Amino acid sequence: ATVSEPAQKCCTENIQPFLSSILEELMGPVSSGFTEVRSLFDKEVNEIIQDFQKNSDMAKLKENMDQLMNLPFNSVKMEPCYLKVNLLQELLQDLKSRFKVYHIDFVIQRTQNFMQELMENAVYTFEQLFSPSHQADSAKVTTTIEKVKLRVLK
Repeated sequence: ATVSEPAQKCCTENIQPFLSSILEELMGPVSSGFTEVRSLFDKEVNEIIQDFQKNSDMAKLKENMDQLMNLPFNSVKMEPCYLKVNLLQELLQDLKSRFKVYHIDFVIQRTQNFMQELMENAVYTFEQLFSPSHQADSAKVTTTIEKVKLRVLK
């Protein structure tokens, strides 16, 4: 009871007015990182489509699909996504001093983990939706891949 009123007053005056602007500021790099994940998935699937259109090789398609399934664990390809979130380091430094926000690295690491998880979910869903069409007519494979990609991105 003794602490409640001063704590409530402190939060109301010193923190609450800034919450929406802080959230907006933090969401810039986070959104940018997730957009980069989406773009990377789109680019990788487009490369699979282009490769299949050139040679119509089902064995090569399977190899490309296997590489796509490993995309979330490919640190070189995922690096541009992770770098977008590293901008949080600078933004959170200001919050650290103003609001005593600690564990900045943890926030960045968890965000990057969520990005990897999103990519894992995207490639898994893609594989599950595309899997039955492996036996399909090779003329329809490209169209099917494109439809599945759009469905996953949706």
